[in-house]
Amino acid sequence: MPSTELLKGTLKTVVLKLLSVHGKMYGYEITQLVKELTKDKLILTEGALYPALHALEAEGAVITETVFVGKRIRKYYSLTKTGKGLMKEKVNEFTDFVSTMRLLLNLKPSV
Repeated sequence: MPSTELLKGTLKTVVLKLLSVHGKMYGYEITQLVKELTKDKLILTEGALYPALHALEAEGAVITETVFVGKRIRKYYSLTKTGKGLMKEKVNEFTDFVSTMRLLLNLKPSV
């Protein structure tokens, strides 16, 4: 299981990518999809996810939509045009970082 420090550093990238693929999502849905996709290796807590979502909203990367579902209110998040650009930038940045780390750790030379 990766450290919380590693997850915290990549959380915005993960959220942006999920929203780019799945469109609008609500918080619990995001946590469950991450858990499912990683076969329980990554568990997002509300305490980690919601501050990241609020920061992305403050940056103009995501917008929210409140929907009434039965007696519940769900807050859906979706990417803005700015968010789509930021997602591409963050995914490229992370991909480059992973390649660099592989070189530094001599796990697999870059071809």
